[in-house]
Amino acid sequence: MDFYLVALFCIAITLHNMEEALWLPKWSQQSSKFQKPVTSNEFHFAVIVITILAYLSAFYFYFMPASELAKWFFIGFIGSMIVNAIFPHLIATILLKRYAPGLLTGLFLNIPINSFIIVQMLQNNYITWTELILSTIAVGSLLLALIPLLFKVGGRIASSREQK
Repeated sequence: MDFYLVALFCIAITLHNMEEALWLPKWSQQSSKFQKPVTSNEFHFAVIVITILAYLSAFYFYFMPASELAKWFFIGFIGSMIVNAIFPHLIATILLKRYAPGLLTGLFLNIPINSFIIVQMLQNNYITWTELILSTIAVGSLLLALIPLLFKVGGRIASSREQK
């Protein structure tokens, strides 16, 4: 695995998560079936943890390319970020008729960069389509389950700081 591919993934997810961190908490305060209201503290904590996990997945695979777990973790993150650009960002923007934060970086960074990485990995026989699909489902499900927990922890950390 070439370092530039790892770097591209990290840059794309960082810029995407920064876009969300800037605008999603305020956007979420408007009634929507796509997003429950979330405070800045809750969201910022969650997005920092998710970004760290993304970096860990990328560097774990870069330094341990023979590890099946490392490969699945990384390609699962890549696939999840492609899916994430479509649902919820693109679907929410269309159905709500207002911009969902993360759409631009999802469509113009995450999808093209992560698709490029997938093509490179497929061409070099690092992965198969089956591995990509199964790892995307596994990692995507894990991330979806983790996000509400991270929101709760972020809210509790903010509350405990306010009480001091």
